[in-house]
Formats: sequence, C-alpha cells, structure tokens
Amino acid sequence: MRILLDAARPMLISWPMERLKPWKVLGTEKLQDCAVFSVSRALTRSPVSGEVHPFYRIDADAWVNVVPLTEDDQLVMIRQYRHGARDFTLEIPGGIVDAGESPETAAIRELLEETGYQAADVFPIGEVNPNPALFGNRVHTFLAPRVDRIADVRNTELEETAVELIDVEEVPELLRTGRIDHALVVAALYWWDLHDRGIASGR
Repeated sequence: MRILLDAARPMLISWPMERLKPWKVLGTEKLQDCAVFSVSRALTRSPVSGEVHPFYRIDADAWVNVVPLTEDDQLVMIRQYRHGARDFTLEIPGGIVDAGESPETAAIRELLEETGYQAADVFPIGEVNPNPALFGNRVHTFLAPRVDRIADVRNTELEETAVELIDVEEVPELLRTGRIDHALVVAALYWWDLHDRGIASGR
C-alpha cells in the first residue's frame, strides 16, 4: 500500500538549535484524576527570561494501536462512538496498556476484545507522542500481519465497537477524504506504509 510521501523539503530554522534550552520544572501539582488520565500543573522557569509560568499536562498510561491484516489483504477496523467528537469514527483497534502488561501483550488483548480477531504474531513498527504540548505518554503501533476471527467482540459497558473489513487498496482514499481522521490512527497507518516500503522505525 502506498499512502503518500512528498519529496523532502529543506527545513527553515529561524532560531539556532544550540541556543535552545529546556525549561526548569520547579514543582508540580496534580489537579484532577479523570480515571483514564490525570491533569497536573507545573510551575516552570523560562531559560530565556527567568520568569516562572504555569503549564498544564495530561498524564496517561501508554497506549497501543494495532494494524491487523487478514490473509486476503483486508484491514480489520472498528467503528465506534467517540465522546470527544460526539460522532462515530473509523479506527484500528487500540487502547490502554494495563498495569503489568507489555505493549505487545496489550496490543494482542485489545485486538481480540474489540474485534474478535486473534493475531498469530505482532511486530512493533513505530511509536509517537500523541501531542507533546500536553501529553507525556507514548503510543506504540504494532503490525499484525495474519489475523483470524476466533471469537465475538467483547466490549465493556463503556464502549461498543462494530467490525469493518476494509480492502487495503481503499485505505489511501479513506485517508484522503477524511473518512479516517483519528490522528493517531493516521500516524499508525503511516508507520505501516513505511514498513511496507522497507523503511524501518528509528525506535
């Protein structure tokens, strides 16, 4: 599958990199526990002005995404209602890495729970920070190249997922038209594209 990769363009940097310095954290305060994440405030000193400013951060456990492929080149996706968007989204399976789990184990578990498909193997193909301005966690993406349907979907009372099988060749058009618009899913599909091209993750 080819998504798209523009020719490399030179990066213009207006501030010399050697002049950039990290901000110093003077203290943090947890403001709210929201079950799947918490919100904290840090007082941080500017390395340029020396002034102290508050910054807010969302702390969460690591997440996983899975790119599951069937033997006949179909991508196993799920459609579910998302409360942030207040709409249905088309996504790949994924979720939170539970305490004591490895990301690989979480990927296999989430795939089975949300789709009923079992992976023979999963391979790490990349990881990202969901939004460095606010988040400190990582999202691990795994490729599951041979999956089989072995069970029914096992949703919790907090989520409902419907399985959709998408021909691999349809994926670029779904991305182009915005029918797939979950940013972390787009990132995972790009990792998959790079993997297909033989460009290994740097992590």
